[in-house]
Amino acid sequence: MSLFKGAGVAIVTPMNEDESVNYEKLDELLEWQIAEGTDSIIICGTTGESATLTVEEHLAVIKHCVETVDHRVPVIAGTGSNSTQSAIEMSQEAESYGVDGLLVVTPYYNKATQAGLIKHYTMIAESVNVPIIMYNVPSRTGCNLLPETVAYLCKNVKNIVGLKAASGNISQIARTKMLCGDDITIYSGNDDQIVPILALGGAGVISVLSNVAPKYTHEICSKFFEGDLEASREMQFKALDLIAALFCEVNPIPVKVGLNMMGKNVGPLRGPLFGMGEANQEVLRKALNEFGIETV
Repeated sequence: MSLFKGAGVAIVTPMNEDESVNYEKLDELLEWQIAEGTDSIIICGTTGESATLTVEEHLAVIKHCVETVDHRVPVIAGTGSNSTQSAIEMSQEAESYGVDGLLVVTPYYNKATQAGLIKHYTMIAESVNVPIIMYNVPSRTGCNLLPETVAYLCKNVKNIVGLKAASGNISQIARTKMLCGDDITIYSGNDDQIVPILALGGAGVISVLSNVAPKYTHEICSKFFEGDLEASREMQFKALDLIAALFCEVNPIPVKVGLNMMGKNVGPLRGPLFGMGEANQEVLRKALNEFGIETV
């Protein structure tokens, strides 16, 4: 079961200058994303600064997004935690709002074993009825979801249906798809690996790039699915410099700064993410401009 096919945006959470959530600006971003052809909204993920939202804010942002999007595209809510019980509670609450699916990151800091990951994901999945996409990003969590573990979970837990693969390890992703076959839907978690992962049987990307170039990212995927592999590949190549600039400092610092450069006025970041160095700002501005995105 694919929750979506194509480009899902890992959307930022706009802030007012006092660092409260700017819901009016969030509505503007959601409408722009949908108008530009984004295939799914992923709310309150890493790029949405979920780590520094309070539980109340986190849930309120999910609820607001579901109501605003109103079934026009799937809404997938980030509800992962390094506490299994906390993840269960947040997942159940998000399900009650009508989300189409959940994105559940591996527990961070704890360094769970593979057996522990199986138990963690099974308990979360059994607490809800909506589909779950697991999220493997070892560089941020210190925890790697191995192919054999993914295969066990997708074959034995009915509503674990997807994997956001952000290990950067193409060999690991290939082995995961080999072991899982059609029991898992794989989404690239790295914008510089969209086409390689599509070529391995992936269904799309959960994207940071889509925040600044939603139509373009959607078309990388749609060209591939249409069979125009050369065009898809060339679009991937053209975006590489901008993607590198969007990750020249830790995500979501550059993408939020970039959106402000574009006049989207998404506000500040929350500590411990404090702005962006001047040299890297110039790198980012140049990359945006060379890609054809105007800055102010």
